[in-house]
Amino acid sequence: MSKFDRYVLSQYLLFFGFFSLILVAVFWLNQAVILFDVLVGDGQNALVFLEFTALALPRLIRMILPMAAFAAVLYFTNRLSNESELTVMKATGASPWQMARPAFWFGASVALMMAVLTNFLLPASTSRLSVREAEISQNIAARLLTEGTFLHPTDGVTFYIREIGLDGALNDVFLSDRRDPEQTMLFTAARAFLVREDGGARLIMVDGMAQGLETERQALSITYFEDFSYDISALMPSGVAGARSHRAIPTLELLTSRDRISAEEGISMGTLTEELHVRFTRPLNCLAVAMLGFSTLLLGGFSRFGLWRQMVGAFFLLVLLETLRGTVSPPVEANPAIWPLLYLPPGLALGLSAVFLYISGRAGRLSRKSPGVAA
Repeated sequence: MSKFDRYVLSQYLLFFGFFSLILVAVFWLNQAVILFDVLVGDGQNALVFLEFTALALPRLIRMILPMAAFAAVLYFTNRLSNESELTVMKATGASPWQMARPAFWFGASVALMMAVLTNFLLPASTSRLSVREAEISQNIAARLLTEGTFLHPTDGVTFYIREIGLDGALNDVFLSDRRDPEQTMLFTAARAFLVREDGGARLIMVDGMAQGLETERQALSITYFEDFSYDISALMPSGVAGARSHRAIPTLELLTSRDRISAEEGISMGTLTEELHVRFTRPLNCLAVAMLGFSTLLLGGFSRFGLWRQMVGAFFLLVLLETLRGTVSPPVEANPAIWPLLYLPPGLALGLSAVFLYISGRAGRLSRKSPGVAA
């Protein structure tokens, strides 16, 4: 690798890191606000929020890697053109294929990052996230022990605690149960305790009152009690993890055991096949967008106004590529035998890049011959 190649590659990686950081920050902030509202609203602490945020990062990074790679190539290649460095390289006899080497190695580097992400980090984080979601849904105490807030753990149920004492007692408790359309129950108690038993949980209310309203007769009954036990296990999801998501299955298992997974976990062969090959096409897409961006800009000659027309054209081609990627997945899910269709978008992008490099090289040869013809 020449000194110029190393210089260009280092700049691509530098701007790739910059654009990745910006895009991750923007998308992460949007997701973090929603996640914070959901988790804290359910009574979870900040550590749980940070854990869920970290587990969601691989999926977020997978989304922005191709965009950041494309932006880095377009930005620095346009800068090379504005500073006449591409023109100098052409004047010294460098072919478009030689000038494309840094973009190729850059795309290959990003493709390697994407391969590690999609085949190892993303399945592991998805699996762990599913486990933690099941654990959180089973944590009744965390969802109910929130002071001064009317909680709605399920449809038709409202729960309120004025204060949680240092001894763990719940002071001034209100519970409304409207799940039975024929009868509405209201419970109030001076104190209450949350007790776990046999995998479930019960609310023991002390010194309180139960009011029952029969809807049809409009009859109200009032009962005062010294202590009353209320089963709250039914208010929460079971927390038992179901079948794995196809995105959480390790790549090696998808390669060797798709038939068994489909039979045991009820996931269609089309979905498993599509997921397996998408994990290989995503790295290829990173290489393809890098080469497509560079080769499209190389079609333009030197201009002090930059390569804006070529940049718009490259962005348009990227949109078409992403549209095509979304189009080929449903047929493969319906018929796994046509899985090679998933490799069509990156294959077309790489082929188009080769055509653009060939056209650029041919135009360069013709421009060098034209002075001699005029003489």
